[in-house]
Amino acid sequence: MSDKYTKRRLQSSSITTVISISLVLFMVGLLAMVVLSAKKVTDYVKEHIMVSIYLNPDAKEADVMAFQKSLDATRYVRSTTFTSAKSAADNFRKELGEDFVNSIGYNPLPSSIDIYLKAEYANNDSINWIRKDLQDKKGLVADVDYKEAHVSAVNSHIRTVSIVILIFTGLLLLIAIALINNTIRLAIYSKRFLIRTMQLVGATQGFIRKPFLLTGIIQGIYGAIISLFMLLGFFYLLEKVFPFLVNMLLDINLLGILSGALVFLGILIGFICTWFAVHKYLRIRTSELYY
Repeated sequence: MSDKYTKRRLQSSSITTVISISLVLFMVGLLAMVVLSAKKVTDYVKEHIMVSIYLNPDAKEADVMAFQKSLDATRYVRSTTFTSAKSAADNFRKELGEDFVNSIGYNPLPSSIDIYLKAEYANNDSINWIRKDLQDKKGLVADVDYKEAHVSAVNSHIRTVSIVILIFTGLLLLIAIALINNTIRLAIYSKRFLIRTMQLVGATQGFIRKPFLLTGIIQGIYGAIISLFMLLGFFYLLEKVFPFLVNMLLDINLLGILSGALVFLGILIGFICTWFAVHKYLRIRTSELYY
């Protein structure tokens, strides 16, 4: 009866250890995916910053089309969208809910070209010289406008979020190691008399450590595999709600690197925590085994 109870406790302890490792590695993997995909996320946000070029009313259509093509070929432009004066008036009419053109007798809205910049140029310094460069084309361009405060806020928030994520990841990793270490220590604690018995019959420290370290490594691998399935399940569910976000974050090469990193981290945590836990009971005095 005692052997069955002890075996059941050991199995329960091993399951608890694997679950703890898998949950912690799941959170670490999720944050690592965000950190490693941070450039994609920031590029996505920056590339949706818009600069509007308002055209002169007397600009010829052929010149405007040629100007748009030249913009598309420019090193700092990702894409452009042309909006005619008529389209601008139609859009404004829908928003306003009344026909303002008939009320005032003419269309005051100019044609425009909205440009979306490449991520590396989506900052105020770059946009200022781009603005000056565009304003030099006086025959076509009447004005260039962009939300300077919005650009500053986007860049500032991206830096803040990146720092917070890195700090949070570091803290989580420390908490994870402490949690797993305590779980493994409790598992080794239940075997402290077995360790003492092996010492009494002349077993070396290396011989005693070996099965415990092997168990710790296997538990780390199992925990990593479970965490990978949890990550895949999480992204599968997330894709149902935010498919664009999953497409941006999930990358086959990135997932391969993350899988290898989680398995390595699981093995490393299992090995190190088990080594220190066993080391403690190899050096403890017999009188302290009962506390």
